[in-house]
Order: sequence, then structure tokens, then C-alpha cells
Amino acid sequence: MTFTANPLDGSKPEQYAQLLEQARALLAGEHDRVANAANLAALVYHALPALNWVGFYFFDGRELVVGPFQGLPACVRIPLDKGVCGAAARTRQTQRIADVHAFPGHIACDAASRSELVVPLARGDELVGVFDLDSPEPDRFDADDQRGLEAIARAFMESLS
Repeated sequence: MTFTANPLDGSKPEQYAQLLEQARALLAGEHDRVANAANLAALVYHALPALNWVGFYFFDGRELVVGPFQGLPACVRIPLDKGVCGAAARTRQTQRIADVHAFPGHIACDAASRSELVVPLARGDELVGVFDLDSPEPDRFDADDQRGLEAIARAFMESLS
């Protein structure tokens, strides 16, 4: 398979539509969650500005365990009652945090991270894991980012069926 990531242009929603199209092309015909998570983490990390970590944590029945990612080495295990990832997994709601240092129980895997967006990955009531993005910039993520990254997370989940 040959894949070429094209530069994103236009408004932020247009850029996310282009990124989603690229993500779907990467996922097409592949159902392995590790392969798809690895490719998506690389695609998003290199396509979007001001990110220092993009990756997946998978739920093992007790806690979140690090999966494929791009960035510095990460925390290996995250309990569901800790950090932004734990909150997203526990509540099954996207967490968009402007200042991680103000988030109670924040886990500082990378001291450079200032803001974070975490999308829960679930199939019905079953928790699969989370899609996690960190930025060294405060308030890096807005509603357009949230919608765009939730769409990419949905495409990931659809690829597993």
C-alpha cells in the first residue's frame, strides 16, 4: 500500500474534512486495532500543528494501557479515576482541557503538555479505550478540533468491525 498525506488547507472544518478523508483511506480494508491506531497516531501527529503527543490507550478491563502513539515515552497505565484520560474513559465524554495544570488529578506524563483533548472509544457500553492528544500550548483545542477529532475516532471505531 502506498499512502501520501496531503497538506491540509482551507478553514479548520475543511482541514478536518480532508484529514478524515485521509484517515479513512488509511483505515480502508484493515481491521487490526494496533495497526490502525499506529497509522492514525502518525497521521494526526504530523498533520496538525502544535501537538507534542498523539496516541491511544486501550482498556484492559481494569485500567487504560498505552497503545500506539507519537511523541515522548508515555505513562504505561492510567487508572480510570486519574487524569484526563481516566475522566474521558469513565464518563464516556470527550474531555477538552484548556489548562491541564488546573485539572484535578492531572497525570503529567510529559511536563511540556499544557492542554489536552481526549476522545473516549466505546462500542455500545463496552469501553475500548481513548484517543489522546496533548499540546504544549495552553487552550490549543477548540470546538472545531473536538468535532474533527471525534469524527476521526468514530472512523477508527468503525474500522474495527
